[in-house]
Amino acid sequence: MDGNLSFLKMQLDVMRHLVGWVSLAVCMYGLNADLIPYLQPPEEEIPLQNCTFPFIYNGVIYHGCISVHSDFDWCSLDYYFQGRWRYCKAFDPPMCTFPFQFGKKSINECIKEGYIMDRSWCSLTENYNKDRKWKQCSPHK
Repeated sequence: MDGNLSFLKMQLDVMRHLVGWVSLAVCMYGLNADLIPYLQPPEEEIPLQNCTFPFIYNGVIYHGCISVHSDFDWCSLDYYFQGRWRYCKAFDPPMCTFPFQFGKKSINECIKEGYIMDRSWCSLTENYNKDRKWKQCSPHK
């Protein structure tokens, strides 16, 4: 079975290279340029809608992009996943939630307390004590 999978992957790689060479020949020798769109795979269109954080997928709450059932990070566009999603981009990290509960305090900004690396952090939920979801804050304000 693994041999068949390897053979199929090799065939796919050969076909990708062939498409590139055919496209080059079309451009260089003036062949029918109408064929080019059929030789190249379509580019992915990413919806402009923002990711929703947190979101629930298969009964689990996620506070950031995930790679569950995917080779690439993705996010839900709805609080309860309803099939609407998109791949994540660099500007999609989860946001800090202010104020958040830490110990017996209500916190309104990134803090260093409780983080042994002397860096600032924030909670991703309203109650860090309960959820334990956090991220490091940017050193640049």
